Amino acid sequence: MSDVAAAFPQRCDRPAIKPITLDHPWQWIAKGWNDMKRAPRFSLAYGACFVLVSWLLTLGLLADGAFFVVPVLAAGFFLVAPLLGIGLYQISETLQRGEQVKFCTALSAWRRNSVHLWAMAFVLVLTLLAWMLSALLVFALLYDQPAPTWDHFIWVVLLSGESPAFLFTGTIVGAAIAFFTFSISVITVPMLMDRQGDVVEAMQTSLAAVRENWLAMGLWAALIVLFVGFGLLTYYLGLLVLMPIVGHGTWHAYRDLVGVRDAVD
Repeated sequence: MSDVAAAFPQRCDRPAIKPITLDHPWQWIAKGWNDMKRAPRFSLAYGACFVLVSWLLTLGLLADGAFFVVPVLAAGFFLVAPLLGIGLYQISETLQRGEQVKFCTALSAWRRNSVHLWAMAFVLVLTLLAWMLSALLVFALLYDQPAPTWDHFIWVVLLSGESPAFLFTGTIVGAAIAFFTFSISVITVPMLMDRQGDVVEAMQTSLAAVRENWLAMGLWAALIVLFVGFGLLTYYLGLLVLMPIVGHGTWHAYRDLVGVRDAVD
């Protein structure tokens, strides 16, 4: 029984959401930048992993002739990014506590609440699959032009305006999935790490944070899209720096919205 109890932490009272202003998202970016400067070796190594994995996935898809999946998968990166940044949250927490950052510190984050973190991983992977399937379905049903080549894919499919029904439907469906995923995950992983609660409680808290601070959280979502989107458009090189900034900033977003256990300011 003790092993089961350890694997499934007891529910705690859902924390109250703190009000924030439009200044907070900018502060989170600044704090994320500061954390990256304080632990550059670890943060940039984490960012380099994003760059390397993105290159390998893209090259593999191109080699298999599945180039049409690349834009869909790149856009879907936003959906799973809250989970991929778990090591960056751990680094920020370690810095917050005034402790020395080590490579094993970032890797240990998964062990803190492994069952519910893996449950959140399952949820985000499902949303990614829904994203990809819906994108491919909309493309198959509504794109009425000849199949483009890789060299002209972005221009012909997304920028030429030759298939307005496809663009409109794809935008609406993609925005709905992205908004839902952002709402249930924006502070979920940091909360699971810090408070050892369950995944449903953490997702409900994340939804409440977005609902009660919708304007500021909308700005935060826009900044994430801007930073990570720029990183993707630079052939992933920008992710080296921008992904750590956003990841560290997410930890500070959690701190300001909920407050960490035994917070050290």
